[in-house]
Amino acid sequence: MIDKLTLNIVPTPIGNLEDITFRSVKTLKNSDYILCEDTRVSKKLLLKYDIEVPLVSFHSFNEHKTVNKHINQILSGKKISLISDAGTPSISDPGFLIVRESIKKGIEINCLPGPTALVPALVNSGLSSERFVFEGFIPSKKGRVKRLKNFKEETRSIILYESPKRLIRLMKELQEVIGGDRKISISREISKIYQENLRGTISELISQLDNKSIKGEIVVIIDGK
Repeated sequence: MIDKLTLNIVPTPIGNLEDITFRSVKTLKNSDYILCEDTRVSKKLLLKYDIEVPLVSFHSFNEHKTVNKHINQILSGKKISLISDAGTPSISDPGFLIVRESIKKGIEINCLPGPTALVPALVNSGLSSERFVFEGFIPSKKGRVKRLKNFKEETRSIILYESPKRLIRLMKELQEVIGGDRKISISREISKIYQENLRGTISELISQLDNKSIKGEIVVIIDGK
C-alpha cells in the first residue's frame, strides 16, 4: 500500500509545553523534517519530547520563496510537518500559503486538533460563546479605524489578538468608537505561570491598566452589541 502524500499541520503549546497531544508528538517524530517559524523556539519543544528531527525555518519572510521547494519534497515522498512558535499554524501565523498550494497539487492536509489561544480566552471571558467572530490582529495603521467602526454594530462576540504595547491604545479607540460601557475581557499569558484574565467594561479596564507595564500574549474579547 502506497502512503498518501500528506502535509501535517501540528498545533504546538501556547505556553505550557505539556499542552500537546500524544498524536502530535508521534507525528513530529515520524516526520523527515519540520517546518517552523523560529528554530530556537521550536528546539525547546523538540528537546522536551526527544524529537530528533531536523527543523527548517518557514516564516512570513521566506514562505513565498520556499513553499514550492517543500511541496516538491512532499511530492517526492518526504513526510513534512508544519508547526508555529505557538498554537495552530495559519491562525495569525504562517500556514495558509503552503496549505493552499498543497491542495492545488493534490496533497492531503492532515490538520491535527490542538492548542489555540482564541478558544480558552473566549470561554474564560464569560461572554457569549454561541456565536463569535475572530478578527485576529487588526491593522496597526491603515484600515484600523474602519475595522474598529465595524465592531459597533457587530452582535457576535469579537475576538482580537493585540500587542501588549498597543493594548491601551486599542481600548481607548474602542471606548471612542463603541462606547466605554461595552463589556470586555482581556486574557494574558494563557496557560503560562503568570496567566491573567481581566473582565469589566472598556472604561473600567482602561482605568485599571492605564500607565501600567503590560507584557505577554494578549487576547481581547469584546461583547457583541
